[in-house]
Amino acid sequence: MPSVPFDNLITRLIDDSRDVDLLWQMGVLALCALAAWGVMRALKPYLTDPDTSWSAGREGVRRVGFPLVMWLVLLVARAIADIWLDNTHLLNLAVPLLLSLAGVRLVIHSLRYAFEPRESLKMWERTAGWLIWGAFALHITGLLPRIHAGMEALSFQSGSHRFSLWLLVQAAVVIVAAVVIALALARLVENRLMGFNEMNLSLRMALSKATRTVLLILAVLVALPAMGIDLTVLSVFGGALGVGIGIGLQKVASNYISGFIILLDRSVRIGDLVTVDNKYGEVSQINTRYTLLKALDGTESIVPNEMLITQTVINHSLSQPNVRVAIPVQVDYETDLEQAQTLMLEAAHSQERVILDDPENLPKIFLREFGDNGILLELAVWIRDAGEGQNNLRSDINWAIWRRFKAAGVRIPFPQRVVHLVEPVAEQVGEATDKP
Repeated sequence: MPSVPFDNLITRLIDDSRDVDLLWQMGVLALCALAAWGVMRALKPYLTDPDTSWSAGREGVRRVGFPLVMWLVLLVARAIADIWLDNTHLLNLAVPLLLSLAGVRLVIHSLRYAFEPRESLKMWERTAGWLIWGAFALHITGLLPRIHAGMEALSFQSGSHRFSLWLLVQAAVVIVAAVVIALALARLVENRLMGFNEMNLSLRMALSKATRTVLLILAVLVALPAMGIDLTVLSVFGGALGVGIGIGLQKVASNYISGFIILLDRSVRIGDLVTVDNKYGEVSQINTRYTLLKALDGTESIVPNEMLITQTVINHSLSQPNVRVAIPVQVDYETDLEQAQTLMLEAAHSQERVILDDPENLPKIFLREFGDNGILLELAVWIRDAGEGQNNLRSDINWAIWRRFKAAGVRIPFPQRVVHLVEPVAEQVGEATDKP
C-alpha cells in the first residue's frame, strides 16, 4: 500500500495561532457570516410566503440557507485572501465545517420530508448526523486519505469486475442518497396529487403509490451504473429473486398486486364502511400490502389486500352512504299498537342524524312477531354518517322511546310463566273412598 502523507488542518491552525494572518482570517469569516445573514434576511419574505405549494422547498432553504450561502461566499473570499495572505488555514478549516453543517441539515430535512414522522426516524437522523460529522473529523485530522487507501486495498475480483471495500461503501451511500431523493420526489408528487380534489381519492392514491414504486426502482437502477457496477452482474440475483417470488414470496407479491387493483377499480375506497372476515369498520388506509380497517371501538385491523380480492366483502357505502339501523322493541299484548307506533316514530324524528328528507328512507315501524311475552316491534331508521357510530344512535333512540312509553303508560313486558297447581293423586283417592 503506498504511503499517504499526513495532512492535519488543526495542526496547521495551531502553528499559525500567533500569526497576524489569523486575525485577518477571523475578520473574513465575520464578514462572510454577515453577508450570509444579509442574504437570508432579504429572502425571508419569500420563505415565509403563506402559499404552501412549495412549502418543502422553502423549509429546506431555511434550514440549509445560512451555512450554504456562507460557504459560497467563503469560497470567493478565500480565493481573494490567497492573494494577500501567506496562509489561509482557518478559512480552509471553515470550508468543510460549513459544508458538513449544510449537509447534516439537508440530510435531516430530506429524511423528515421523505418519511412520515415516526419515532424510529430520530435514530436515522442521529446516524446521518454522526456519519457526516465523522467524515468531517477524519478530514480535518488528515486521516481520511489513509482510510481511503486502506479500504481500496481491501478488494476482490469477480470475473472482470474488481470490488473494493471503498467501492461498496461508496455504492451504499449513493444508493441510500438516491432512495432518499426518490422518496422525497414521490412525497412531492403525492402532495401535488392530493391537492387535485376533482380526481377520485382512490385514483390519487394509486398514482402516488405507483410513482413511489417507479421512482425507487429507477433510483437503484441509476445509482448502480453511476458507481461503475454493471447491472448484468445482478442477472443471477434477479433470476433467483424471481424464483423466490414465485415460490416463497407468492403471498407478498399477491398482496402488492391486489393493492393496486383495489386502488384502480375503486371497489373499496378510503372512508367506506366494510365487513370482511367478520370484521366491520371504516377503511382508513389502503397501502400496497395491506388495508387498515378501523372499527367503531377504535381498534384497528390489518387486512391483507388479497383478502379483499378473493373473499366476499360487504361494502355498506359503495353506491350510497345510507345505512339502515334496526331497533327492536317489545310491548305488552294489551298495548295500543297505534299509540306505540306513534311514540316510536316521534322518538326517531327527535334525532338529528336520522334521515327525514328522503321519502324512500323515512323511519318505519314493522310488526316482527307475536312472542311468548309480548309483541315484537322494530323501528327502522336510516343514517348517512355511519362512521359516527350506530350504538350511540341506538342508545339515544332507546332513551327517547323509554321516556315516551313511561309518560304514556305503555308497558314493556318481562318473561312470565303460568303455573297450574294439580291436586295430589293420594288425596283424590282418599276422597273417593270416603264417599258412600
